[in-house]
Amino acid sequence: MTPTRRQFMNHAGGAALVGALAPLSAWAQAQPQTIEQVKIFYGFPAGSAGDSVARRVGEKLAGSAYTRNAAVVENKPGAGGRIALESLKGAAMDGSVLTLSPFSCTSIYPHIYSKLSYDPVKDFVPVSIAAVMHHGLAVGPLVPASVKTVKDFLAWAKANPGQANYGSPAAGSTPHFIGALLGLNNGVDLKHVPYRGSIPGVTDVVGGQIASMVTPSGDFIPNHKAGKLRLLATSGSARSPFSPEVPTFAEQGFPELTTEEWFGFYAPARAPAAVVSAANAAINAAIQEKAVIDSLAVVGLIARGSTAAEMAASQQAEFERWGPLVKKVGFTAES
Repeated sequence: MTPTRRQFMNHAGGAALVGALAPLSAWAQAQPQTIEQVKIFYGFPAGSAGDSVARRVGEKLAGSAYTRNAAVVENKPGAGGRIALESLKGAAMDGSVLTLSPFSCTSIYPHIYSKLSYDPVKDFVPVSIAAVMHHGLAVGPLVPASVKTVKDFLAWAKANPGQANYGSPAAGSTPHFIGALLGLNNGVDLKHVPYRGSIPGVTDVVGGQIASMVTPSGDFIPNHKAGKLRLLATSGSARSPFSPEVPTFAEQGFPELTTEEWFGFYAPARAPAAVVSAANAAINAAIQEKAVIDSLAVVGLIARGSTAAEMAASQQAEFERWGPLVKKVGFTAES
């Protein structure tokens, strides 16, 4: 399954630009009735960082041209977020159902699942990006206190192959590939330990059961500040505002690991363009509110919106970037 740039832009561009291109009278006729109740599917457990995005944004949608009431969030955890997208594929096409998803589910999964149950281009239309996260590499007490940088960690891992491992929140996730590429590109055999979410893995790093973990950096902050683990690097193009004392991978000589993963809202592919436009406006208004910005900062997320076309272009760019990297690592869902 290989979506083309033209397909991405056709789907998203039509949704975002129909209202702007139509004559005023036709545009007025195309305005949707405000939806009474919106539902947001989220493919990971309640209490996780992305869940905060769905709930904080969902609350603020009430009273908008999109919906009269606050959105109801329905968690559909499992299969690395795929269940929520599968549910969206079969949902009502009137725009009353959205799914919040990280870009890995639509840009990376097509490269690792030979039989993905949804087509990211044909089955969904991008609505808006809502938040961005940086991933981080942290080590715990299993790694000597003298290890303070990524290069230090690689040297230690090479000298201690029996303990050289890293956790991630899921096999096939962006953090999984960041860790795999770090080892592969530097000739170090880092064994991957997949978890079901960040929290169990962070707990094992703090407890000394595993040496390190790559996961959204916000999940490390409390233990990092308490001195229970050491955050060695973050993956953003600039330092994370939540841990400005920690250098990026790029600053330490690993620019290929620069990654800023976003959470974005999707609607079913046949949702009316005018409804998608109303949803985009409501979501972008919500994430500009200080209360939402502050609540997302607590879990290490940066509130950031987009047009539908910008989200589609980013999804395609990430699809093209991660294809050869996944091939280089050699991971598939069957491996």
